[in-house]
Amino acid sequence: MRRGMRLPSPALVVAGLALFVALGGTVYAAKKKARIDGKAVKVKSLPGNRVKLRSIPANRLKPGVFSTLSAQAGPITGAEIDELTLGQVPEAAHAASADTAQSATDAQTALNAVNAVNAQTVNGHAVGCLPGTQQFAGACWQSFASETAVSAPAAATSCAVQGGALPEALQLAAFSQQPGVTLDGGTEWTGDIPVVSSPGLYGVVTVSPSGEVASTASTNTRKYRCVIPLLR
Repeated sequence: MRRGMRLPSPALVVAGLALFVALGGTVYAAKKKARIDGKAVKVKSLPGNRVKLRSIPANRLKPGVFSTLSAQAGPITGAEIDELTLGQVPEAAHAASADTAQSATDAQTALNAVNAVNAQTVNGHAVGCLPGTQQFAGACWQSFASETAVSAPAAATSCAVQGGALPEALQLAAFSQQPGVTLDGGTEWTGDIPVVSSPGLYGVVTVSPSGEVASTASTNTRKYRCVIPLLR
Protein backbone atom coordinates (compact mmCIF):
# COMPACT_ATOMS: atom_id res chain seq x y z
CA MET A 1 0.00 0.00 0.00
CA ARG A 2 1.51 3.39 -1.13
CA ARG A 3 1.96 6.05 1.39
CA GLY A 4 0.37 9.47 0.29
CA MET A 5 1.91 12.92 0.73
CA ARG A 6 1.40 14.37 4.11
CA LEU A 7 -0.23 17.74 4.11
CA PRO A 8 1.30 20.40 6.35
CA SER A 9 -0.38 20.84 9.58
CA PRO A 10 -2.44 23.95 10.22
CA ALA A 11 0.12 25.13 12.73
CA LEU A 12 2.89 25.01 10.16
CA VAL A 13 0.78 26.94 7.66
CA VAL A 14 0.05 29.69 10.18
CA ALA A 15 3.72 29.91 11.17
CA GLY A 16 4.81 30.24 7.56
CA LEU A 17 2.27 32.93 6.84
CA ALA A 18 3.36 34.86 9.88
CA LEU A 19 7.01 34.66 8.78
CA PHE A 20 6.13 35.94 5.28
CA VAL A 21 4.18 38.87 6.63
CA ALA A 22 6.95 39.73 9.03
CA LEU A 23 9.62 39.68 6.33
CA GLY A 24 7.47 41.74 3.94
CA GLY A 25 6.83 44.35 6.58
CA THR A 26 10.55 44.63 7.30
CA VAL A 27 11.31 45.23 3.62
CA TYR A 28 8.51 47.80 3.39
CA ALA A 29 9.75 49.53 6.50
CA ALA A 30 13.29 49.53 5.12
CA LYS A 31 12.07 51.15 1.91
CA LYS A 32 10.09 53.74 3.85
CA LYS A 33 13.08 54.50 6.02
CA ALA A 34 15.35 54.92 2.99
CA ARG A 35 13.37 58.01 1.89
CA ILE A 36 14.82 60.82 4.05
CA ASP A 37 13.23 64.25 3.87
CA GLY A 38 14.00 67.54 5.62
CA LYS A 39 11.93 66.59 8.65
CA ALA A 40 14.14 63.58 9.25
CA VAL A 41 17.37 65.73 9.36
CA LYS A 42 18.35 66.93 12.78
CA VAL A 43 18.73 70.69 13.12
CA LYS A 44 22.39 71.83 12.72
CA SER A 45 23.49 68.25 12.05
CA LEU A 46 24.75 68.97 8.47
CA PRO A 47 27.86 71.19 8.05
CA GLY A 48 27.97 73.62 5.11
CA ASN A 49 30.65 71.64 3.28
CA ARG A 50 28.26 68.64 3.03
CA VAL A 51 25.66 70.62 1.06
CA LYS A 52 25.96 70.51 -2.73
CA LEU A 53 26.88 73.85 -4.29
CA ARG A 54 23.91 75.79 -5.73
CA SER A 55 21.52 73.16 -4.39
CA ILE A 56 19.72 75.60 -2.08
CA PRO A 57 17.96 78.60 -3.74
CA ALA A 58 18.09 81.98 -2.02
CA ASN A 59 14.35 81.97 -1.36
CA ARG A 60 14.81 78.92 0.89
CA LEU A 61 17.20 80.73 3.22
CA LYS A 62 16.16 82.47 6.39
CA PRO A 63 15.30 86.15 5.82
CA GLY A 64 18.17 88.47 6.80
CA VAL A 65 20.84 85.79 6.63
CA PHE A 66 22.82 87.65 3.97
CA SER A 67 22.94 90.91 5.92
CA THR A 68 24.07 89.00 9.00
CA LEU A 69 26.82 87.22 7.09
CA SER A 70 27.91 90.52 5.51
CA ALA A 71 28.16 92.19 8.90
CA GLN A 72 30.22 89.31 10.25
CA ALA A 73 32.54 89.19 7.25
CA GLY A 74 33.31 92.94 7.35
CA PRO A 75 33.45 95.42 4.44
CA ILE A 76 34.28 94.24 0.93
CA THR A 77 37.70 95.30 -0.29
CA GLY A 78 38.69 96.26 -3.84
CA ALA A 79 40.56 92.98 -4.27
CA GLU A 80 37.28 91.08 -3.86
CA ILE A 81 35.46 93.01 -6.60
CA ASP A 82 35.56 91.94 -10.22
CA GLU A 83 36.08 95.23 -12.11
CA LEU A 84 34.59 93.75 -15.27
CA THR A 85 31.20 93.56 -13.57
CA LEU A 86 31.17 97.30 -12.82
CA GLY A 87 29.90 99.97 -15.19
CA GLN A 88 31.62 103.28 -15.79
CA VAL A 89 31.80 105.44 -12.68
CA PRO A 90 29.82 108.72 -12.99
CA GLU A 91 32.00 111.60 -14.31
CA ALA A 92 34.62 109.08 -15.46
CA ALA A 93 33.81 110.06 -19.04
CA HIS A 94 34.91 113.60 -18.24
CA ALA A 95 38.07 112.32 -16.59
CA ALA A 96 38.87 110.23 -19.67
CA SER A 97 39.12 113.36 -21.79
CA ALA A 98 41.66 114.90 -19.40
CA ASP A 99 44.49 112.90 -20.95
CA THR A 100 44.44 115.30 -23.92
CA ALA A 101 45.97 117.99 -21.73
CA GLN A 102 49.61 117.47 -20.80
CA SER A 103 49.16 119.32 -17.53
CA ALA A 104 46.97 121.84 -15.79
CA THR A 105 49.72 124.40 -16.29
CA ASP A 106 49.57 123.93 -20.07
CA ALA A 107 45.80 124.39 -20.02
CA GLN A 108 46.08 127.59 -17.98
CA THR A 109 48.81 128.87 -20.28
CA ALA A 110 46.62 128.28 -23.31
CA LEU A 111 43.72 130.10 -21.66
CA ASN A 112 45.86 133.12 -20.82
CA ALA A 113 47.22 133.27 -24.36
CA VAL A 114 43.78 133.73 -25.95
CA ASN A 115 43.66 136.97 -27.96
CA ALA A 116 47.33 137.62 -27.14
CA VAL A 117 50.02 138.32 -29.72
CA ASN A 118 53.63 137.15 -29.31
CA ALA A 119 52.71 135.25 -26.14
CA GLN A 120 55.67 134.32 -23.97
CA THR A 121 56.26 132.94 -20.52
CA VAL A 122 57.66 135.12 -17.72
CA ASN A 123 58.26 133.58 -14.30
CA GLY A 124 55.99 130.67 -15.20
CA HIS A 125 53.11 132.90 -16.33
CA ALA A 126 51.86 133.17 -19.90
CA VAL A 127 52.04 136.78 -21.08
CA GLY A 128 51.35 138.55 -24.32
CA CYS A 129 50.27 141.77 -25.99
CA LEU A 130 46.98 142.73 -27.59
CA PRO A 131 46.73 143.43 -31.31
CA GLY A 132 48.06 146.86 -32.21
CA THR A 133 50.85 146.61 -29.64
CA GLN A 134 54.25 144.93 -29.54
CA GLN A 135 56.45 143.71 -26.76
CA PHE A 136 59.44 145.82 -25.81
CA ALA A 137 61.35 146.35 -22.57
CA GLY A 138 59.02 144.03 -20.64
CA ALA A 139 55.78 145.78 -21.67
CA CYS A 140 53.38 146.22 -24.59
CA TRP A 141 54.06 149.33 -26.63
CA GLN A 142 51.49 150.70 -29.04
CA SER A 143 52.82 150.20 -32.56
CA PHE A 144 51.54 153.56 -33.84
CA ALA A 145 51.16 157.04 -32.41
CA SER A 146 47.73 158.49 -31.67
CA GLU A 147 45.72 159.91 -34.56
CA THR A 148 45.34 163.34 -32.94
CA ALA A 149 47.74 165.60 -31.13
CA VAL A 150 46.78 166.60 -27.58
CA SER A 151 48.37 168.28 -24.58
CA ALA A 152 50.64 166.31 -22.27
CA PRO A 153 48.04 166.00 -19.46
CA ALA A 154 45.41 164.78 -21.96
CA ALA A 155 47.84 162.21 -23.36
CA ALA A 156 48.67 160.96 -19.86
CA THR A 157 44.95 160.65 -19.05
CA SER A 158 44.24 158.69 -22.24
CA CYS A 159 47.01 156.19 -21.46
CA ALA A 160 45.78 155.79 -17.88
CA VAL A 161 42.27 154.95 -19.15
CA GLN A 162 43.82 152.17 -21.27
CA GLY A 163 45.62 150.76 -18.23
CA GLY A 164 49.02 152.13 -19.24
CA ALA A 165 51.17 155.24 -19.11
CA LEU A 166 53.31 157.49 -21.28
CA PRO A 167 56.80 156.03 -21.90
CA GLU A 168 59.97 157.37 -20.37
CA ALA A 169 62.09 159.51 -22.67
CA LEU A 170 65.10 157.22 -23.04
CA GLN A 171 62.88 154.15 -23.45
CA LEU A 172 60.93 155.88 -26.24
CA ALA A 173 64.21 156.86 -27.90
CA ALA A 174 65.33 153.19 -27.78
CA PHE A 175 61.96 151.98 -29.04
CA SER A 176 62.21 154.32 -32.04
CA GLN A 177 65.30 152.38 -33.17
CA GLN A 178 63.44 149.05 -33.35
CA PRO A 179 62.79 147.58 -36.83
CA GLY A 180 59.50 148.72 -38.30
CA VAL A 181 58.96 151.45 -35.67
CA THR A 182 58.55 155.05 -36.75
CA LEU A 183 57.68 157.91 -34.43
CA ASP A 184 55.39 160.77 -35.46
CA GLY A 185 56.84 163.24 -37.94
CA GLY A 186 57.13 165.88 -35.23
CA THR A 187 57.81 164.70 -31.68
CA GLU A 188 55.92 162.48 -29.26
CA TRP A 189 55.12 162.99 -25.60
CA THR A 190 56.90 161.07 -22.85
CA GLY A 191 56.19 160.86 -19.14
CA ASP A 192 59.31 162.81 -18.08
CA ILE A 193 58.89 166.33 -16.60
CA PRO A 194 62.28 168.10 -16.28
CA VAL A 195 61.07 171.60 -15.43
CA VAL A 196 58.17 172.99 -13.37
CA SER A 197 57.87 176.78 -13.59
CA SER A 198 54.63 177.22 -11.73
CA PRO A 199 51.39 175.32 -11.04
CA GLY A 200 50.05 174.13 -14.40
CA LEU A 201 53.13 175.37 -16.22
CA TYR A 202 55.91 172.83 -16.79
CA GLY A 203 58.04 171.33 -19.49
CA VAL A 204 57.67 167.75 -20.76
CA VAL A 205 60.32 165.74 -22.59
CA THR A 206 59.57 164.78 -26.20
CA VAL A 207 61.33 162.42 -28.64
CA SER A 208 61.68 162.88 -32.40
CA PRO A 209 61.67 160.13 -35.08
CA SER A 210 65.46 160.22 -35.12
CA GLY A 211 65.56 159.53 -31.38
CA GLU A 212 66.50 163.09 -30.38
CA VAL A 213 65.33 164.17 -26.94
CA ALA A 214 63.92 167.66 -26.34
CA SER A 215 61.28 169.35 -24.21
CA THR A 216 58.29 171.63 -24.71
CA ALA A 217 55.50 173.20 -22.67
CA SER A 218 52.88 170.74 -21.47
CA THR A 219 50.13 172.90 -22.95
CA ASN A 220 51.41 172.35 -26.49
CA THR A 221 49.92 169.51 -28.50
CA ARG A 222 51.81 166.43 -29.58
CA LYS A 223 50.93 162.89 -30.59
CA TYR A 224 51.68 160.04 -28.22
CA ARG A 225 51.73 156.27 -27.72
CA CYS A 226 51.00 154.35 -24.53
CA VAL A 227 52.96 151.62 -22.79
CA ILE A 228 50.65 148.90 -21.37
CA PRO A 229 51.74 146.11 -18.98
CA LEU A 230 51.99 142.59 -20.38
CA LEU A 231 48.74 140.63 -20.24
CA ARG A 232 48.69 137.53 -18.01
